[in-house]
Amino acid sequence: MTCKPDTRFLLLALALALSGCSDTYNPTAKAVDPDVAVLLDEAEALMVDGALADAGQRLDDARGLAPDDPDVWVAIAKLRYRGGEHLTALEAADRALALGRDHAPALQMRALFVRDVHGLSASLPWFEAALAADQGNREVWAEYAATLGDSGAGEDTLEAVRELFKVASDDPRVFYFQAVIAARAGDWPLARSLLSRSGMAVRGVPAAALLDAIISLEVGNSDSAAATLEQLTDRQPANPRLKELLAKALMQSGRAAEVIDRFGAEAARSGASPYLVMLVARAHERIGDRASAAPLLARANGGAQAKPVVLVAQPGLAPLTQEMRGMAASGDWAGANAYAKNLSDRFSTSADIASLAGDAALGAGDPRAALENYSLAAKVKRPWPLTRKAALAYRQSDDDRAADTLLARHVAGEPTAITALFALAQRQAETGDWTRVAVLLDQAMLLGGGHDPALISLRIKAARALGETDDVERFAALLAQVRPRLLTQR
Repeated sequence: MTCKPDTRFLLLALALALSGCSDTYNPTAKAVDPDVAVLLDEAEALMVDGALADAGQRLDDARGLAPDDPDVWVAIAKLRYRGGEHLTALEAADRALALGRDHAPALQMRALFVRDVHGLSASLPWFEAALAADQGNREVWAEYAATLGDSGAGEDTLEAVRELFKVASDDPRVFYFQAVIAARAGDWPLARSLLSRSGMAVRGVPAAALLDAIISLEVGNSDSAAATLEQLTDRQPANPRLKELLAKALMQSGRAAEVIDRFGAEAARSGASPYLVMLVARAHERIGDRASAAPLLARANGGAQAKPVVLVAQPGLAPLTQEMRGMAASGDWAGANAYAKNLSDRFSTSADIASLAGDAALGAGDPRAALENYSLAAKVKRPWPLTRKAALAYRQSDDDRAADTLLARHVAGEPTAITALFALAQRQAETGDWTRVAVLLDQAMLLGGGHDPALISLRIKAARALGETDDVERFAALLAQVRPRLLTQR
């Protein structure tokens, strides 16, 4: 049986995926000097076009005219971030806030950084402070609505969307957000109608195109979904969830051979998700190749890996790091570590490079150095993969308490992260806190994580430990449904 795709988790993330996608951006609404306003508008347009050097020149000119204008420093922070200078972008954002404690764009910038580092809930007071400073700022309302939506605050999200409509009735994100809300409720016709009204999918906005594909999958139009997802994966070839959805759409369209061609090599890698592995296995089974399907089904049956795999070589990643990833794949961790240190010297303000350097150090057996690099990266953003690897580094340094605290904080800040919920549940199981395990796993399954056999198996253990006989039977039946049928190789 092919398990249900994890579309609910993707729907939770769709609102935030839209961040920065507004068609109208006006950072200079309160700029006093009209010459500065013109320069900032020109810089923003150049950034959108990818002409970062030219945008930088405009901002240098603006800073020369108004060195203490917080709008200028907000724009500088955006430019530096887009250019990969994450740590100096944070410095510029701090400068903007110091110059304008009640300046809405500066407060919003801080909210975005807090959201990336500390999670959704922690960022909400900063968005609210920005709104208190400027009730008519459409950008703040849009980001606030997205953050509320992905934190699970349904009614508050609707209210924020209504406020966005009041201040900017022509903003297409109003209908987009409503479409996401309708999709989360399973009202696919309404979601389609609202998405169409936004016009964003037609214009090729990635988040809107993804929502369009999810709707198509849910209503049975898998060919249309596959066409859209192929375009998205071509643009974002390293996005694992897009790959899973595309593989699912191709399978539903009866194109098993294409699943094998596109994802067979990736499914063979150690870091592949159990869901993608299972889909490739089913594709082999569908074309009658049971020998190839059997080992893949056995891997999928095992569920998610207990430990993260670092520096996986795969297509679509930055060419700058491919050599380092190749070294890691061949076991040359010393070479990968030296290469990473060289990158760190060249790009000392990049959080992405700091994270990669942490991976190389972790693979080379130096968890302390890994933690130093992960800590640097986490000043700017702390996605779940980074938290997971940092927790492993803490455990390798014999600091289980720090690892446990890091996991708990991540779940508190990002309560919709299914894999984080599962990881924390696994740790709680080791300590015998079965009530907490059950709560965490129930939340993960509510979000759509109930297709992982390892997750369901742990939930059965929790039910047994708690003496919940009915739950044991219920989850055992679910496990029988989602666990891939093992084949005998011929």
